[in-house]
Amino acid sequence: MSKAIRLMILAPFVLAWLCGSALAQVTNSTKNPKQIAILHWYPANLTTSFPVGQDARGVTFDGANIWVTNNTSQTVTKLRASDGALLGTFGNLDAGPQGIVYDGTNIWIGCAGAGVLDKVRASDGAVIGRFNSGGGDFLAFDGANVWVTNNSLRFGSVAKIRASDGVVLGRFAVGSGPEGVAFDGANIWVINSGDNTVSKLRASDGSVLGTFNVGAGPEGITFDGANIWVANMSDSTVTKLRASDGAVLGIFSAGSFPQSLAFDGANIWVTNLGSASVTELRASDGAVLGTFPVGLSPSGASFDGANLWVANEGSSSVSKL
Repeated sequence: MSKAIRLMILAPFVLAWLCGSALAQVTNSTKNPKQIAILHWYPANLTTSFPVGQDARGVTFDGANIWVTNNTSQTVTKLRASDGALLGTFGNLDAGPQGIVYDGTNIWIGCAGAGVLDKVRASDGAVIGRFNSGGGDFLAFDGANVWVTNNSLRFGSVAKIRASDGVVLGRFAVGSGPEGVAFDGANIWVINSGDNTVSKLRASDGSVLGTFNVGAGPEGITFDGANIWVANMSDSTVTKLRASDGAVLGIFSAGSFPQSLAFDGANIWVTNLGSASVTELRASDGAVLGTFPVGLSPSGASFDGANLWVANEGSSSVSKL
């Protein structure tokens, strides 16, 4: 039998052995194979940071790019999510840009210093509308409307603004010192930092459905598909509430001065303003999965489907984990 023929006969067996070995390695790996889909084979503490404007505060994802508000610079930075390339820094914003949210077409920026919402076209960063909102620290989008807490005026309300034209559809009373705001698919949740509670409002008409106690000095909030998570700055904890009825499901330790939260589909990420880090909590039971360094005074956070982005207020940068 010729050497060429022998090689042809052996080749399929060699290939099968190699593939079998590779599959065995993946099967026996400590990594979760599902992580392939979101490119998370690497440890979360391998971060890359990109410079943005001064005093970075809020961050949001538009499906392809990351947007970061720069409070002192009075600008917003647009970065390509895949590699962090700078796509533009856009000015002409009102004073104190902080809160930011994407409505499917445009970027909304809460300019807390002026009590105004700036509507920015996502394609080119042009300001295409300015609307009086009374606040701007925190924003949420419900699929049709932008909700903004009126923290700067401290009169305990949240405004509902139609995204199509900026018309104010209502202002609804909540607790003292409203801060973070989130949408759960049917209702709006508003943090009341002044009385350590969170208010649940029906998104359709703003009716208050309940007010629930959380930890001390609450600020950040997010929804995980079933539960509401609240970052309590003053006692360095995170509270988990059942969205259906507001029942407290757990209180979990975070880092120093937890401020903002983001959900990645399985875990909750907490920015720790006082310790230049983020803490990862398992959403199912609140177990701490790790604490990872980022920039100074991490503020806002957003998940892009593969990576977590953190705006670092103290180092004028954004970290990608």
